[in-house]
Amino acid sequence: MPKAQSASPQKGRVAAAMSALILAVLLASLDQTIVSTALPRMAEDLNGFDDIAWVSAAYLLASTAVTPLWGKLGDMFGRKRLYLAATTVFLIASVACGLAQNLPELIGARVLQGVGGGGMIVLTFALVGDIVAPSERGRYQGMFGSVYGVASIVGPLLGGVFTDQLSWRWAFLINLPVGAVALVMAARALPTATRGAKARIDYAGATILAAIATGLVLVTSFGERWGWGSPAIVGLIVATIALAALLVPVERRVAAPVLPPAMLGSRTVVFSSLIGFFANAAMFAVLVYLPTYLQIVHGVSATLSGIHMLPLVAGLVISQSLAGRRAAHVERLRMILLGGLAANLAGLLLLGTIGSGPGTLLLSVYFLITGVGIGMVPMVVLTTVQNSVPAADLGAASAVVTFARSIGAAFGVAVFGTLLNTGFADRAHTLPTGGGFDPARPDTIGHLPAALRDTALDAFAHATATGYLWIAPALAVGLLLALFLNPSGKKGGTAGVTGAGAKETVPAA
Repeated sequence: MPKAQSASPQKGRVAAAMSALILAVLLASLDQTIVSTALPRMAEDLNGFDDIAWVSAAYLLASTAVTPLWGKLGDMFGRKRLYLAATTVFLIASVACGLAQNLPELIGARVLQGVGGGGMIVLTFALVGDIVAPSERGRYQGMFGSVYGVASIVGPLLGGVFTDQLSWRWAFLINLPVGAVALVMAARALPTATRGAKARIDYAGATILAAIATGLVLVTSFGERWGWGSPAIVGLIVATIALAALLVPVERRVAAPVLPPAMLGSRTVVFSSLIGFFANAAMFAVLVYLPTYLQIVHGVSATLSGIHMLPLVAGLVISQSLAGRRAAHVERLRMILLGGLAANLAGLLLLGTIGSGPGTLLLSVYFLITGVGIGMVPMVVLTTVQNSVPAADLGAASAVVTFARSIGAAFGVAVFGTLLNTGFADRAHTLPTGGGFDPARPDTIGHLPAALRDTALDAFAHATATGYLWIAPALAVGLLLALFLNPSGKKGGTAGVTGAGAKETVPAA
């Protein structure tokens, strides 16, 4: 009986800790997308049309660059204190964003906000490993995956509502009250884990990794704008490859590398990271561009496009929840991963038919299937890696996967955007360019005469569909890699995780 009584407070502390972490992930992931619909108004108010793209790129660049460092520092100095620090940085930067008086101030604040947001996300995923046993990680990681996916769709809608009804500044200022609640809850409920072994911080490795991330994000964010064959983009690609080649020998020479070479030699870590990369590339190609397709081709508002996306969100949330429960038995992880990748691939192939103009009901079915596939993959990938490393490396391992997924998201958006714009330009080049219509910009379709508009809309619909068919092979590669993955993590050290993690399973009172 005393055992049952002690279990209830423990469950209560776990629930409180998870609630705080979910709030934090919601805020950090929302700020990757919430500005998208507010950018035109920001550019107008701050007189910065030429450089407004940096408002989104700055956050993505900073959050991706610092991910490995936050993960390693959490392993060394305790994840709770680092998490609280990251959240504090994020909230201070949110206030700075909301009060910015010019574009350089806003971009600088977004960089700082990305630094905090990147830490919040990666440390949240690692903290799950501290709070719950390995057999339960899949269920909780599924919750965070659902929040992340929902935020990707809800973010632009909220940004539009704030911009139209209040001010774009509220897209940032709203973080303060919600984040303050999450910070207080986290300070009370998160476990105070034991510090790792004392070691000097790997400044060289962290700097090189940050430079690699910067190069990758700049290439993906501005490749089309600057020109894929331009000296700037080619130079960035060459420099990034050179830095990647330099990273391994540098990391081998330090006592506590920010990216342990042994981890890069683990098939489980490498394959899981690659699967996460491909899956996130496909996921963000869907989440970012389907609302645009709905608004342009079907003529719905931004709010209604979000409503049309609800079947995808429902599929994502339901599959995350069901997969997370079944993942309590690690031998089922492979089945869940393969099923998720297969459903995601099927969804992309179905989206490859939307150029023919399917009705709303059929589109909803396509969205539902795609959402089911999207929902299963992230949770399994992260759980698989965490089950394969000792508890002392949970932060670094979580950071590797999060880093790969962030870069995958950037690549997916950039590559699909290029495919979409190129495909539309090829199909619409015969249309007259007078009156403001530009075949290189689908958003100018509305300037065409009504007699020609249907032709342009058909061209855009087929370009969107073709883009998803081109993205589908990436999922096929991920599916192939999953066949050779060992999700149980037995060979990679599950015993070490279970044994070491047992002490950290119960949050400190």
